[in-house]
Amino acid sequence: MWRGMLQRELTLALRRPQDVLTSLIFFVIVVSLFPLGVSPQLSVLQGIAPGVIWVAALLANMLSLSRLFSDDFRDGTLEQMLIAPQPLSLVVFSKIFAHWLLSGVPLVLISPLLGMQLGLAGDPLKMLMLTLLLGTPVLSLIGAIGAALTLGVRGGGVLLSLLILPLYVPVLIFATGAVDAVGSGFDADAQVSLLAAFLVLALCFAPWAAAAALRIMME
Repeated sequence: MWRGMLQRELTLALRRPQDVLTSLIFFVIVVSLFPLGVSPQLSVLQGIAPGVIWVAALLANMLSLSRLFSDDFRDGTLEQMLIAPQPLSLVVFSKIFAHWLLSGVPLVLISPLLGMQLGLAGDPLKMLMLTLLLGTPVLSLIGAIGAALTLGVRGGGVLLSLLILPLYVPVLIFATGAVDAVGSGFDADAQVSLLAAFLVLALCFAPWAAAAALRIMME
């Protein structure tokens, strides 16, 4: 059942490849502009690289969040999901997982190229990929709660940003801290463990919270 729901979400998303490519292109453009706007010196770029890439990933993730439930809301599919026999939280999780596969995984895969563009190499580059692999699912999970709470609200995009950006801050801090620690020759196990803990907590609570928010917004 879950596999069928996931396949549906992926099929619908891939019918509009421009939506998938928008976040990826935005991510590449934002990161690529920093050497032009800040400094082309490698020493400067290496210092800001983790923060630049992570902020760009965070903003790219937010671009696609508003569409997470809106299409199903407009065509009435969401109402059918509410009365379907399968748990709504399972449906929400399939949508979140599809969102991460299409918006988070491409960012992880292209991050080494952008990291090398900003002077990262070796262990810091590997840590950057690891933090993105652990952190981008958390962004999608948390963002789903905000997308559910702002569903159908006028100016929901701005409200969505205000709701979820403060919740993204801990992930941003520990992810960039892990890359900086490795680049300085220190151990980053604490930061990585906290990111993994955030992921586990988000997996446990975010689908249920987003499902509850959807029920509230549809009443």
